[in-house]
Amino acid sequence: MHGPTLFRDRSRPVQVLLGGVIPAVIGVVAGILLGVSTTGYWVVAAVAGVGGFVSGFEHVDGWGGADRGFFGGLIYGGALLLTHYVTGKHAKVSLGSFPPLLPVVTAIVGMILAGIGGFIARTRRARTGSADASA
Repeated sequence: MHGPTLFRDRSRPVQVLLGGVIPAVIGVVAGILLGVSTTGYWVVAAVAGVGGFVSGFEHVDGWGGADRGFFGGLIYGGALLLTHYVTGKHAKVSLGSFPPLLPVVTAIVGMILAGIGGFIARTRRARTGSADASA
């Protein structure tokens, strides 16, 4: 069975795209939808969560996935919050009592999801005897 290409083996531009640009773009979309549609916001948030989980599979273990998920979640949450403030619309979903904490929350959630993905990927590689299982 052939697994995904590891993040560390990708070129630097692809790493920047996957680890930074895509979370920022998804955060911008979520920030726009935050003032427009509750359902749209939660759909994009779910897509971001699934993306965070799946990104963990590109890492050797759960720790590598957690690192990427932390920064991806921080970028996503920061872009979401900045976009929401720029649009100036009333939020259709609660941002909590202290909205600037949102990027920290999304970073922690991203860290957990990608960490789980990385752990599962390592376990699968260990079961199949893949060369990257011990790397």
